[in-house]
Amino acid sequence: MAVVMPDTAAAPRSVTILGSTGSVGCNTIDLIRRNPAAFTVEAITGGGNAALLAEQALSLRPRFVAIADPDAYGPLKEALAGSGIEIAAGPAAVIAAAERPADWVMASIVGAAGLAPTLAAVRRGGIVALANKESLVCAGDLVMHEVSRSRATLLPVDSEHNAIYQVFDFERHDAVEELILTASGGPFREWTREAMASVTPEQAVAHPNWDMGAKISIDSATMMNKGLELIEAHHLFAMPEDRISVLVHPQSVIHSLVRYRDGSVLAQLGQPDMRTPIAYTLAWPDRMAAPVERLDLAALANLDFAEPDMGRFPALGLAREALRAGGTAPTVLNAANEVAVAGFLAGRIGFLDIAGLVDHILADLPHRAADSLDVVLAVDAEARRRAGVLIEEKTT
Repeated sequence: MAVVMPDTAAAPRSVTILGSTGSVGCNTIDLIRRNPAAFTVEAITGGGNAALLAEQALSLRPRFVAIADPDAYGPLKEALAGSGIEIAAGPAAVIAAAERPADWVMASIVGAAGLAPTLAAVRRGGIVALANKESLVCAGDLVMHEVSRSRATLLPVDSEHNAIYQVFDFERHDAVEELILTASGGPFREWTREAMASVTPEQAVAHPNWDMGAKISIDSATMMNKGLELIEAHHLFAMPEDRISVLVHPQSVIHSLVRYRDGSVLAQLGQPDMRTPIAYTLAWPDRMAAPVERLDLAALANLDFAEPDMGRFPALGLAREALRAGGTAPTVLNAANEVAVAGFLAGRIGFLDIAGLVDHILADLPHRAADSLDVVLAVDAEARRRAGVLIEEKTT
């Protein structure tokens, strides 16, 4: 992955936050508010929460605010009346926000909806902090090609990939033997399959370590999140699937590791607080203060590790299969999973049905070369349609 060092002499750094009302966006804003002299805000975007987006806009005073849901435009416009802030609505407005001049862009729109805005930010160049793993899962080759072409710097925000980034020797890529992604195991790591059959959405979103949104929390509970991260790591670090492993680490203190051919294993450690990797990208290549609890290894005393149970958590195996298949298979995996997770959260399917539905759609929908954004979006739409039909059949 190309690493382009920015000119950091000029301050403050101008930033855009795509997905400012989500968990990562809110944590990013927390850091910016604690360092107001270091940053100016060019643009922020939200999905449909007009009240929170307006509150953020009045605090940060961005030049441009976009909300993806056109129905939320009226309440947003009313809340920002007289502020002088430019306002727009709809998916095209979110892409326009990504294209505005900013030194640094946080790409944190959850799901495939973040793909087009992320590509727009990458094509403009500069620093893109990537919290939208689905962009690389759906269209990894396309995104990395645009990163190279535009000489953008792509900084991973996911704690696992951010950890690898911090200890990865980019100048000696061939010295790297293996990437090791750590996984908390989620709230059901010790549950039987029988017990998981009756899991409720409320139980599944209660992650033991991390404070995340509902969709990501469900992905963590099924371990699909780790499968998506495996695909993301493949693209970010140009590492083949068979040299990326997953290790369950319940304490979530070691965020990931890199094994080198001389036997050295380098790890990045920290508290399970997303403000640490966000701060790393926000100040890069420097470091900034972050209000996170300091790690006390003596107090922890023990760090535990285990191999993931592929039988109880088949989603991880499905992700490996999709990565090996290549082309649009990961696009299908992600689209089907998003629909299945939404169906589970709505009470329409069971927890164990999530991986089963994804498996069915992967087998049902032929894969093809993911050689353009139009192809990716068409396959994504068809996978969603078929997944929706399956859920409808289960509930009627």
